[in-house]
Amino acid sequence: MDIFYPINCFSAWVSFSLLGIAKNSIFGEALIFFITDSIKIAILLVAIIFFVSFLRSYLPPEKVKKVLANRFEFVGNILAAMIGIVTPFCSCSAVPLFIGFVESGVPLGVTFSYLVSAPMVNEVAAVLLLGLFGWKIALIYVVSGVVIAVVTGVIIGKFKLEGWVEDYVWKIKAGSTAVEDTKILAQRIKEARQYTFNLFKNIYPYVLLGVLLGAFIHGYAPENFLASLAGKGNIFAVPLAVLIGVPLYSNAAGTIPIVKALIEKGLPLGTALAFMMAITALSLPEMIILRKVLKPKLLSVYIAILTVGVIFTGYLFNWVM
Repeated sequence: MDIFYPINCFSAWVSFSLLGIAKNSIFGEALIFFITDSIKIAILLVAIIFFVSFLRSYLPPEKVKKVLANRFEFVGNILAAMIGIVTPFCSCSAVPLFIGFVESGVPLGVTFSYLVSAPMVNEVAAVLLLGLFGWKIALIYVVSGVVIAVVTGVIIGKFKLEGWVEDYVWKIKAGSTAVEDTKILAQRIKEARQYTFNLFKNIYPYVLLGVLLGAFIHGYAPENFLASLAGKGNIFAVPLAVLIGVPLYSNAAGTIPIVKALIEKGLPLGTALAFMMAITALSLPEMIILRKVLKPKLLSVYIAILTVGVIFTGYLFNWVM
């Protein structure tokens, strides 16, 4: 039984009984999509943000950096990619996190595995995909993102590109910032609850905008247009989706409703995932922030490897599915 069945019934009641909208009308279907997904995503957001923020209280930055700095590089790449799933990454945290990892002795390639995984494999997006599409698609999203992060880090690590990091980063001396973690359970729960409230308040308006656009696509976007633009018969659909996604700026949660609507309209799964990954990992604002710590050559290599990885993932899963 669909755990969201009561929400579907509520959406239909609001649309058809309360508001009196004609059944099977385009507007009615779009409104049901908007109400249902708005409630679903709100529930999933609150649940996963609270769980991850509570878990994160046991993983302070010093512990993370210590684990990554004392492993063989390939193992470190994998660990960094996995840690990236449950740690926050945004324009305000990119620079200090990068500097913190480098000054703590974390190899550059391992650091890049984290930089790729953190925005690309978003824990909120994974749970939303699980709830909206099922475990197979959610698993595809997580595995493909982790693989891209590990491969990117390994490649950058092999080429020894430390000289392509801005000079001032290496001049920052690392101080001892180890802090004894003595928080009690009640304090962790309180902080997780507060973090959940603040983050939900900040990102949910963007989610609603995404749901609204998704509802419009679901109800009004012409299927023939989407099929011709990025459908199965278009060999350039995946690169086109990536190019469209790069200038956009949104968190992964905000893109899920749009992706869902596009898939329901016939957009292949791989093309939709490539679009979402381009928005979250290749967005122009994030690249501008990273330019503060990466010289143009290294930033170009980073973008090129990520782009190839995202496009490959799109084609691969279009073929598999």
